[in-house]
Amino acid sequence: MDAISNVDETTSFFDSAPLLKDADNISNKLTQFIDHNSFLSGSGGPRRVVCVTSGGTTVPLEQRCVRYIDNFSSGHRGATSTEYFLKSGYSVVFLYRRGTCQPYCRALPDDPLLECFEFTDDFCIQVQESHSEAVKRAIREHHATVSGGFLLKLPFTTIFEYLQILRLIATSMKIIGANGMFYLAAAVSDFYVPWESMAVHKIQSASGPLDMRLAQVPKMLSILRKEWAPTAFYVSFKLETDKEILLEKADTSLKRYKMHAVVANELSTRKELVILVTNTAKVSVYRENHNSDVESPLIKLLVDKHSTFINNT
Repeated sequence: MDAISNVDETTSFFDSAPLLKDADNISNKLTQFIDHNSFLSGSGGPRRVVCVTSGGTTVPLEQRCVRYIDNFSSGHRGATSTEYFLKSGYSVVFLYRRGTCQPYCRALPDDPLLECFEFTDDFCIQVQESHSEAVKRAIREHHATVSGGFLLKLPFTTIFEYLQILRLIATSMKIIGANGMFYLAAAVSDFYVPWESMAVHKIQSASGPLDMRLAQVPKMLSILRKEWAPTAFYVSFKLETDKEILLEKADTSLKRYKMHAVVANELSTRKELVILVTNTAKVSVYRENHNSDVESPLIKLLVDKHSTFINNT
């Protein structure tokens, strides 16, 4: 009954969601990207493709949205992991929240356009000397991965956009089977306002206290894992502020959604330590030093596990 109920809830969610803008263009980009990478070779076989989701989804409170509920996520984990996947020979579909961290931009200031550039005496624009190496490296690496067909970036903002694009990605990646991986680092909203019951215009504060009932977002991990791309390798994330329940929840997620691995991270230490939870072990993964990223050893470990998965398939 739970499985049937989840399918019904998922169908209802997509049927009532606003139509995804530019859906045909996104589908075409995905088809071209997957086709291109299907003919490329990585180390030891066909090139692998990973979908990295990054940033948090918003929940609109009005159809012509002014107010929304947001999720805490800077997108740092997803952007950094994307760089390490690319270094490991993967191609990446980067599904990211607009305005969050981007691959190859971590060394740049928050407002790179205004802080990295300056006027010359003849009113031309040039890169400031203090940022020149970081800017050149970011541009070089970004253009190399995009022009080479190794990185496809797809933006989202709302929970509706995120799940509709994720479905398009999964159905496109279905043909590559075990060579596909889903690295689900995005902070996805648990609750939403159904589109048909949402206010059309801005909710007026003069109406008094706001009383709103939120519906639960269907558990898409089950559908993703069983229906959309059932033969891919899956990594999900569990973030908690209470370390006492973190591993328990990671275990539950692993078993309930048939994930191959769950990355458990506590909010206060997430940049120094994560725990990779699988059916056979719980492995603590630390960054090497203050100048390194915890994503570096994490991705290396996941690449090894993905290799084992492919060989056993």
